[in-house]
Amino acid sequence: HVQLVESGGGSVQIGGSLSLSCAASTVIYGRYCMGWFRQAPGKEREGVAAIDSDGTTVYADSVKGRFTISKDSAKNTLSLQMNSLKPEDTAMYYCAAALPWFAPPSTFSGDFGYWGQGTQVTVS
Repeated sequence: HVQLVESGGGSVQIGGSLSLSCAASTVIYGRYCMGWFRQAPGKEREGVAAIDSDGTTVYADSVKGRFTISKDSAKNTLSLQMNSLKPEDTAMYYCAAALPWFAPPSTFSGDFGYWGQGTQVTVS
């Protein structure tokens, strides 16, 4: 069982930057996909970005050019660098993992079986 813990959330000014991290409880090996999702009050959870074991990434159109997903296998961490933040980026952000993985990276929440508890990001 994979446990995920997010950190790095907080309040930031419009146009500012913030970096989120997700720590995994164990080494993730083989074929997998990890992603970041977010959910604002009254809204459905949406995929933000995902990365597979080969380093291939996919982003939601709303964050392309502003957000960057990355991983550090040695530290068992997943990161999300967020730049040029907008008020609409305000949400609870979750990291997730899918194992095993035999397809291109996905931002569909139903593909992920392991989830963190979330970290709040507020842009104003």
